[in-house]
Amino acid sequence: MSRPVPGATGPYAPPVPARTVDVISADGARLHVEVHGSEGAPAVVLAHGWTCSTAFWAAQIRDLARDHRVIAYDQRGHGRSPLSPDCSTDTLADDLEAVLAHTLAPGEQALIAGHSMGGMTIMAAAHRPRFREHTAAVLLCSTGSSRLTAEARVVPLPAGRLRTWLSGRVLGSRAPLGPVTPVAKAVLKYATMGAGSAPHMVDACARIVHACPRTARHTWGTVLDTLDLDHGVRQLTAPTEVLHGTADRLTPVAHAHALVAALPRCVGLKELPGAGHMTPVEAPEAVTARIRELVTTYVAGNAPASLEEGA
Repeated sequence: MSRPVPGATGPYAPPVPARTVDVISADGARLHVEVHGSEGAPAVVLAHGWTCSTAFWAAQIRDLARDHRVIAYDQRGHGRSPLSPDCSTDTLADDLEAVLAHTLAPGEQALIAGHSMGGMTIMAAAHRPRFREHTAAVLLCSTGSSRLTAEARVVPLPAGRLRTWLSGRVLGSRAPLGPVTPVAKAVLKYATMGAGSAPHMVDACARIVHACPRTARHTWGTVLDTLDLDHGVRQLTAPTEVLHGTADRLTPVAHAHALVAALPRCVGLKELPGAGHMTPVEAPEAVTARIRELVTTYVAGNAPASLEEGA
């Protein structure tokens, strides 16, 4: 299990939650959940991506918690949520449903935002009754529903079987990432961020990614290698906006266009010129602005003043 991200400062320093809670998923897996902001404020639920943690949303949490109730959780095997034997798209959906059931009142709806594997979590849960009960609208950031290794451009080769095979080996690698060094940051920036990303952004992402245990990175990378959630996209009936960086090598912008074409109720596509895969860190103001706009448009402002734990 990874620990809190060391050394992060400024807007990327993980904010202190109003409260933390352990949520138990359907198979008994324990999930670390943070609640920020005031009870009774409009709710936002944040699901992070592969090799990340709640710390990845630090800039969004810091801004939104002033006038929203922000719920962020560590995916199993990430941050303070232990890895469990069962890791699949079904367990991603189970975990999100468990978080929603525990932190939202019956019938209360929230804006659900997912980055990368967090977006895939939303797609996996799209048909679930509890997800639909609690979802007013969705923001999908830098994500895709299938063909992840076939479309990835991290390996600098022409599209084809060799690049796809090598991309799969990168996703499922068991190799340790080691300490955060200048070389490590340069590699991470090339693979996951736009060329114009500032050094403090690269440093924040490197600290988060390097804190992820390699067993969790390998286990979930293997799941992503064969991911197919195209059916989930077609069942995502909530108003959904797609946000994507144009320089994303991990999930190129073609994924965003495919999502827009398949979503039953797409309400917009926001492309961020020059941004890579780590959009909430690379373009924090733009991501936060889209969340705020979706909350204003779709989330009712009459959330309950108090919530009984376990509701």
